[in-house]
Amino acid sequence: MLKLTRKTEYALMALGQLSQPEGGGVTKVREIADTCGIPFPILAKVMQQLARRGFVEPVQGARGGYRLKARLADVNLWQFLERMEGPLGIVDCVSEDECTQVESCSIRSPMQVIDYTLKTVFTRLSLESVIRPYAQRRGL
Repeated sequence: MLKLTRKTEYALMALGQLSQPEGGGVTKVREIADTCGIPFPILAKVMQQLARRGFVEPVQGARGGYRLKARLADVNLWQFLERMEGPLGIVDCVSEDECTQVESCSIRSPMQVIDYTLKTVFTRLSLESVIRPYAQRRGL
């Protein structure tokens, strides 16, 4: 089953907070954590991961924090998930070429079709289109 980790959920929530026009600049991790209800220590690590992966950039100083680096409209959901989670696939044999049961496996072809369909749908969704509804519901 394809399931996102909590860190990826928190990353999406933080990007939603950073993408708001009134935030438009630098936002402190504590502010994001408080607004989104995310434990601060976990979010601090998630923000570092987002920075290493090029989605946000840290800003040093008394008014420091993080700001968006990537244009969320230019990053599709599949790219984001693979950067955060690693290779994706509905079953291991789809994302990895090594399979010890390739001769007797009756589900590889159907799983490849499902995997391709998921990738197609996730590739068509920009991060902006995924995050904006969340931010609007939260009144951000």
